[in-house]
Amino acid sequence: MARGFPYTDLKDFLTALERAGELRRVGVPVDPTLEISEVVTRTVRAGGPALLFERPTRGEMPVAINLFGTEKRTAMALGVESLNEIGDRIGAMVKPELPVGWSGIREGLGKVMQLKSVPPRKVKTAPCQQVVYRGDDVDLNRLPGLQVWPGDGGIFHNYGLTHTKHPETGKRNLGLYRLQQHSHNTLGMHWQIHKDSTAHHAVAERLGQRLPVAVAIGCDPVVSYSASAPLPGDIDEYLFAGFLRGERVEMVDCLTVPLQVPAHAQVVLEGYLEPGERLPEGPFGDHTGFYTPVEPFPVLHIEAMTMQRDPVYHSIVTSKPPQEDHGLGKATERIFLPLLRLLIPDIVDYDLPAAGVFHNCVIVSIRKRYPKHAQKIMNAIWGAHLLSLSKLIVVVDDDCDVHDYHEVAFRAFGNVDYARDLLLTEGPVDHLDHSSYQQFWGGKAGIDATRKLPTEGYTRGWPEEMTMSPEVVALVDKRWKEYGIR
Repeated sequence: MARGFPYTDLKDFLTALERAGELRRVGVPVDPTLEISEVVTRTVRAGGPALLFERPTRGEMPVAINLFGTEKRTAMALGVESLNEIGDRIGAMVKPELPVGWSGIREGLGKVMQLKSVPPRKVKTAPCQQVVYRGDDVDLNRLPGLQVWPGDGGIFHNYGLTHTKHPETGKRNLGLYRLQQHSHNTLGMHWQIHKDSTAHHAVAERLGQRLPVAVAIGCDPVVSYSASAPLPGDIDEYLFAGFLRGERVEMVDCLTVPLQVPAHAQVVLEGYLEPGERLPEGPFGDHTGFYTPVEPFPVLHIEAMTMQRDPVYHSIVTSKPPQEDHGLGKATERIFLPLLRLLIPDIVDYDLPAAGVFHNCVIVSIRKRYPKHAQKIMNAIWGAHLLSLSKLIVVVDDDCDVHDYHEVAFRAFGNVDYARDLLLTEGPVDHLDHSSYQQFWGGKAGIDATRKLPTEGYTRGWPEEMTMSPEVVALVDKRWKEYGIR
């Protein structure tokens, strides 16, 4: 990963995408109510480029969207050739071995210095505060927020990076939550039960205090990704972003609330939540492919709105897969594999299928060593941070490519006696899960699709899988053109 990260802000990333042939400008007027959504959905499903709608019919700035719609663009966003590069870097840093000799000590010091160099850096002035609106001048209608689906409850801002801090400890949290526009200066805060910002708000309400909130829109692509990453609560998202960038993220103090935001954001909204205040939020067509219902959520009152000159508005379309969040989900899958292995060393690889919206299904490969090893892995995954929300876990042997869904299905359909190899349990599920009979919890299943051992009660002798001899494969490869088959 190159040092001196290539993108200062969103505009720099858009320039890089255009140079790489990965961005198309849409110069005709397009309506942010439904029309942009339909154009984006067709583009994503065709494997098409990022889009910059230069003349939205609502709002005062262009709309950038589908930035993370392919793994290639997501890798570009994070400054790497392959998403696996970041996982490899993390894997190298979490190796448990002690340094050996001078070279090992030097390597260890290098890793420590690498971490020390990446906390955020405070600056006094920032591009995100070049234009300032306060009080009665605040008007969210300057933003071309989207209505994505006909049944949505109104306009939503779908890529607002929400900043809060714990009222007692001062610990910061950065999260990515949808924001429904209630009026020219209020937003509905849809933060879910499992999120850290929800805990911050609960403490503020217990203390009878307002909770300050700042929302940054249109950040540089690494910060935008980091807001979506499922980090443990004790890991600062900006430290993680600095690690990904290889350099510190510049932050600036907000003008009206005691929070800091990325200095190079395009737009920043500053405000507060009143304790006890709720308004109906939704419906909203979510990434599950279904509308989530109307529920009461906190209300953000905006006191200040700051922005760059000539800002670009960043958003995302949510829908039934495939959609742009596939690129974000795959980045998380690859980046967090070493950390998952640190927690559960038996895992060889894993896959989060886009069709499972990244929490309905987890496919895991293991080197099976003892009876009921697969069931142990299932239970470990259900205890692993946000993987606890997984509804279906499929465990296969290490010779199965977890990313080859045909091969996984072959194992899951053929290697399983569902009277013995199916583990059923209950536990927490995603806030948005519509299938659970009770909100927030429901049934889960684990499928053991590994080869069965005699010690597991399988006494028939597991059969050998058919494979062609390497010599014949090589011979046919050599003679293929002779056969005249196209």
